[in-house]
Amino acid sequence: MTGDAAKAPDVRRDGEGYLVDPTDWSEDFARRVAVEEEIELTEEHWSVIRFMREWQEHHQVSPDARHVMKHLTAEFGATRNRLFELFPYGYVRQACKIAGMRRPRVWSTG
Repeated sequence: MTGDAAKAPDVRRDGEGYLVDPTDWSEDFARRVAVEEEIELTEEHWSVIRFMREWQEHHQVSPDARHVMKHLTAEFGATRNRLFELFPYGYVRQACKIAGMRRPRVWSTG
């Protein structure tokens, strides 16, 4: 790891790498996890991450993937598949982890 990602403070994560406390999230944390997941964060990734963080703050729950897909369509004219192109190993495994969400117990991908 290099740059800001290497400087991110250590935070408590569960056995799968999700934050134990989502309030510990920072952009440096996101960069660190993105490196671990072999994802180079682009403007679209950051838009998704910020949308997810704002949704969680407002609704006190992680957004369902269908809401994130609607966001991508509205912001970038993206198709439904774009979310899975950005996070090829899955919304829960990569997007939720990078955005600092807790690991969902049950999940609908929309």
